[in-house]
Amino acid sequence: MSIPATASRLETAICSVVRGQPEVVRRVLACMISGGHILLEDFPGTGKTTLAKAIAKAISGAMFKRVQFTPDLLPSDILGISVLDPRTQEFRFNPGPVFTDILLADEINRASPRIQSALLEAMGERQATIEGQRHDLDGIFFVIATQNPVEFRGTYPLPEAQMDRFSMQCALGYVSAAEEAAILADQADSHPVDRITPVATREEILELMDAARHVRFSEELRHYVVALVGATRGHPSIQLAASPRASLALMKISQALAVFQGDDFVTPELIQSVAADVIAHRIVLAPEAKYSGACARQIVADLIEQTPVPV
Repeated sequence: MSIPATASRLETAICSVVRGQPEVVRRVLACMISGGHILLEDFPGTGKTTLAKAIAKAISGAMFKRVQFTPDLLPSDILGISVLDPRTQEFRFNPGPVFTDILLADEINRASPRIQSALLEAMGERQATIEGQRHDLDGIFFVIATQNPVEFRGTYPLPEAQMDRFSMQCALGYVSAAEEAAILADQADSHPVDRITPVATREEILELMDAARHVRFSEELRHYVVALVGATRGHPSIQLAASPRASLALMKISQALAVFQGDDFVTPELIQSVAADVIAHRIVLAPEAKYSGACARQIVADLIEQTPVPV
């Protein structure tokens, strides 16, 4: 199997459905093969759900589950529950939607903190403890969570611990007029998601994930990532800085991006290109910084400029 060819086929298939967003598509796919999870935050109708469904349909043999988060959702609706089998008079475990390869957590901020926290263990440790029993989450297990930043009524902001479980936070944004016209043409007769065919198997995705782990990441770059993330600690505008989990995510996603570029090593430029997506959502600004109009992504961009790059 050609690793670059598989990555290219997957990226091309998704871009044929989600038009005008090649960079975001590549980052979302890189997040998947890095073993992480992603939070897509953008305005309604920008293609967040379509992107998740397209990824699932492009992978043969991959299980896909979707959960529409609502205030009345229960943890058992996510994780599963044991029910009594009347024939055997024994309890049988019915796994919830978290036991899948790709999980779309739609409008995750509409659920209560109790429900949001049900995903913490699953996303952080690839396991779920249900009724005292540990259940491993095998396979790809990629969580794509969405939320709309303009809706505040009936929503619950994600706590810092939950935000830290997401390897990346991205936004799709609006496309150009030409791309939007192409979207209208694509959906004249049917939705392009319905026409997408599998271009990679579940096993090939697992091989991509293994290949990403073996992309060369030099000692100098490890120190660079630590310095970049560490620069958020002690910053006067930051109340809660990024943790070592951010450093790990930045390294792994950079390795995954190198796979999509066909490289067997990571460069500082690759790390810089994705640093804001990995770090910004993990930091909490100090109140005075918020009132003065500071932006987490701009702070990360400034830190990239200030942190010495290894040569």
